[in-house]
Amino acid sequence: MIRFFYNMAPNPMKVALFLYEADLEHELVPIDTKKAEQHTDTFKALNPNAKLPVLTDGDAVIFDSNAILLYLAEKTGQFLPPEGDANRGALLSWLMFVASGLGPFSGQAVHFRNFAPEKPPYAVKRYDYEARRHWQIVDDRLAKGPYMLGETYTIVDMAVWGWGSRLTYMLGDDAIMEKYPNLDRLMSEIDARPAAHRAAALKDHHAFKAEFDEAAMRSLYPQVFAPDIELGESPA
Repeated sequence: MIRFFYNMAPNPMKVALFLYEADLEHELVPIDTKKAEQHTDTFKALNPNAKLPVLTDGDAVIFDSNAILLYLAEKTGQFLPPEGDANRGALLSWLMFVASGLGPFSGQAVHFRNFAPEKPPYAVKRYDYEARRHWQIVDDRLAKGPYMLGETYTIVDMAVWGWGSRLTYMLGDDAIMEKYPNLDRLMSEIDARPAAHRAAALKDHHAFKAEFDEAAMRSLYPQVFAPDIELGESPA
């Protein structure tokens, strides 16, 4: 039995979308990161990095959302080009682009705009710029075809959807989708899929903590409360 450790953040939602697209039987295991449940020894035995999502499948333990997407795609043979297909390389490239660029820059953009105790103008500007630059690359790619790999809906589109659903909030721009019309088209199409409706409905399965109080801040951003260190030192 697959066990899916999740919350409602962008990365777990990518995996939820796949699980419902493939109609895979699974057990939901909510992890409330505002209550520090990701820092328990039990959870860190699954993911030492204390991040969501995590998926277990029998003895297999997989963390990092794009690794999970690739694992599930290979397990089921769905939503990816077959071995030997030229698009297999493109899928890996774009999947890593989301993992190493699109997601991290978008996450840092929203962090420095909305959550950082201090908001250095340079950091706000840098991450906003880089997030928009990465999203423009996605939009340009989608100008060439309906999906990230052309005519075929794949796990790359699911990975993009996970972050794209929060774009207005992350970049603090209510008109952001007007700047990315091809992305807007893809998002609207995926949003209309039954699997996306089921993924969005996960919010009704478990009442995650809503308050962003000091305890939540300590859980999500412990560096705020950690002692200052000198440049060149390693944190304890």
